[in-house]
Amino acid sequence: MIVVDDQPMLLAGFVAIIDAEDDLEVVGTAADGAAAVELAAAARPDVVIMDIRMPGMDGLAATRLVTAGEQPPKVLVLTTFDLDAYVFEALRAGASGFLLKDADPEELLSAIRVIAAGEALLDPAVTGRLIAAFAAGGGPVAGEPPELTGLTPRERDVLTLIAEGLSNAEIADRLGVGVGTVKTHVNALFSKIGVRDRVQATILAYDVGLVRPRR
Repeated sequence: MIVVDDQPMLLAGFVAIIDAEDDLEVVGTAADGAAAVELAAAARPDVVIMDIRMPGMDGLAATRLVTAGEQPPKVLVLTTFDLDAYVFEALRAGASGFLLKDADPEELLSAIRVIAAGEALLDPAVTGRLIAAFAAGGGPVAGEPPELTGLTPRERDVLTLIAEGLSNAEIADRLGVGVGTVKTHVNALFSKIGVRDRVQATILAYDVGLVRPRR
């Protein structure tokens, strides 16, 4: 993977944490978005750890470019700003998730492995507030959103719980079903609403008004 951050001490710390793991390896680092795009094209990493606020090209623009090609790497956005609108836009740009920089090292390592496995990760400490900031000015959605047409009641339930930040195991516990059943529902609803992961599903759920921010 590659790590992108404009603060040398943080960058060195992230690299040390990651390289200490037997199954993870940092193949390069960058201090700004433009360098990150070039490095990602040359090194073709599986995962990019991306800062947002950097001089020159920021992490938002870099994420959009890094994820635009064929077989793009997964991008995990790290930020110190839990209400930073750029984080939401980075998710729209193709990031697979975000995590606060003050997360514990084990949380960072877990997030990297989750992202590398093809899943998405939303830091539960900030998801609700982030989406609330994005959606605060929106009114109720009139009528049936076309994106939800064809979903079964149970698939709607699962989508709502995904948007609340619950894992498959937590959804299974909430609904009183097996994890395998939840995975089946998740795959079916992702196909029906045309999203690739939990991040996109969460964005859509808020966009169409299935879930509203808590006041």
